[in-house]
Amino acid sequence: MVAINRNRFVQLVASNVLGLNAPAIASAEAQYEQMWAQDVVAMLGYHADTSAAAAALSPWGAGPQGNSAGSGQSGTSEMPASGRGPVASAISAGSSAAAGTNISLSNLGFGNTGNGNFGSGNAGDLNLGSGNNGNVNLGSGNNGNVNFGSGNTGNVNLGSGNAGSLNAGSGNAGNNNLGSGNNGDANLGHGNVGSNNFGSGNIGGGNLGFGNAGSNNFGSGNNGSGNLGSGNGGNLNVGFANTGNNNIGFANTGNNNIGIGLTGDNQIGFGGLNSGTGNVGLFNSGSGNTGIFNSGSNNLGWLNSGVGNWGGWNSGMGSTGFGNSGVTSTGFWNSGSYDTGFGNAGSGNAGAFNAGSHNTGWFNSGSGSTGDYNSGDGNFGSFNAGDVNTGSFNAGSVNTGLWNSGHTNTGALNSGTLNTGFGSSIIQTVANSGFGNTGTGNSGFNNFGDNNSGYGNAGVAGGPGQNNAGIGNQGTLHSGIGNTGSNNDSGFGNTGFYNVGFFNTGDNNSGFGNINDVASGFNSGIGNFGNSNSGGFNIGTGWAGFFGSNF
Repeated sequence: MVAINRNRFVQLVASNVLGLNAPAIASAEAQYEQMWAQDVVAMLGYHADTSAAAAALSPWGAGPQGNSAGSGQSGTSEMPASGRGPVASAISAGSSAAAGTNISLSNLGFGNTGNGNFGSGNAGDLNLGSGNNGNVNLGSGNNGNVNFGSGNTGNVNLGSGNAGSLNAGSGNAGNNNLGSGNNGDANLGHGNVGSNNFGSGNIGGGNLGFGNAGSNNFGSGNNGSGNLGSGNGGNLNVGFANTGNNNIGFANTGNNNIGIGLTGDNQIGFGGLNSGTGNVGLFNSGSGNTGIFNSGSNNLGWLNSGVGNWGGWNSGMGSTGFGNSGVTSTGFWNSGSYDTGFGNAGSGNAGAFNAGSHNTGWFNSGSGSTGDYNSGDGNFGSFNAGDVNTGSFNAGSVNTGLWNSGHTNTGALNSGTLNTGFGSSIIQTVANSGFGNTGTGNSGFNNFGDNNSGYGNAGVAGGPGQNNAGIGNQGTLHSGIGNTGSNNDSGFGNTGFYNVGFFNTGDNNSGFGNINDVASGFNSGIGNFGNSNSGGFNIGTGWAGFFGSNF
């Protein structure tokens, strides 16, 4: 039954492409943690009972007292090993085997370096889980102390994939966050870049709302600071869709106005349904907007304060969706740029709640990973606190496998280094672990180059590659499967550099099947051809939305 459950859990992790299995993985992990806790209680009770029983027994080493036959001498003899019986022999053999498995004492598991661990492959003390590098963690693959979750780098986190301390949530890069995917400190919400935000997708600090680019805004979709309202492009406005500063009202273009639709400065009254030029709809300021309450330019939708957005509450530029404060993103609550997904504080992500950049997956606070809940960089898998791992729950780096707290291991539950196998705490003196690798510092199989993990990774044009994680990548710093190009792709089948997602061609694309026609790229979404497009199936440059064309 244990083997069946473990096999099902590994299958969930291995098939978890863009977080679709994340709820099932979290549920399974929680059930394992509950079972482990119950086992700890049972073992403590068993230890107490057996200790009491052992204390009542006479030692086996005491021989009969009195005169030895024919000598007149009183003597004490210890029972020889051959006469101790099967129980004593088994205890002796078990002690020897345990000494070869764990470096320190009182561990329940194998391959641990430390004390009081319930699990395997830990480097530290009192961990309930496997592959941790630190102390008192409840979970696996943590690099730090007192974490309740997996794949954290830092201390006292409640969640997974955090890089920092005292976070309640997942995928945060920072401290004291309540939420997920934040890059900063003390945020309550998701996908914020900055600190002390209450809401999601903000760039700046002290915002109450979502999609703001600035600080101390009360509302959403503002591009500026100190605004009370939404969709304002400027500072210290009270109302909606004002372009300028210190306006009170709606859709004013200018400064220090009180009213609706005024164009100019220091005016009071009603100037029209729109101000600015070339606007279609109601209460728009700026120019070339279509919709309601837009400031800025060339927006289609509502309460946008940026430039060239399609949707609502966008304060950035060229985004498709809602509450995006970054540039050329597709989705919602993205404060990073050219993201495809939602709640991303980093840039160039395909997924959700990533505080790092260039990830394909969910809840990654590190960068360049393909998978979920990674606080390390360049991983292919999930819940890794280390770097360049192919697998999951690794606190060490450049491992191919599961639950390794050491480095450059091929296998599982190793706290040592350069091991090929399971449960070893030994530091080996070899160049690589695994089989068929050429170079140094590789784990896995048939890799060519240095510090690669996985299978069959190499460099461009068949040369040596470096720091690749996954299967069949060609280049440097790729994670995933079948990526080719110079460097920094994550996902599957990408060609070029800094591509994230699936089957993108060119440079700096995120999403699915995007192709850029010059070096810049920066497309997000699906099926775009050209540059700086967001959304889907656009041809040309600078489109937000769907099915746009410059040709």
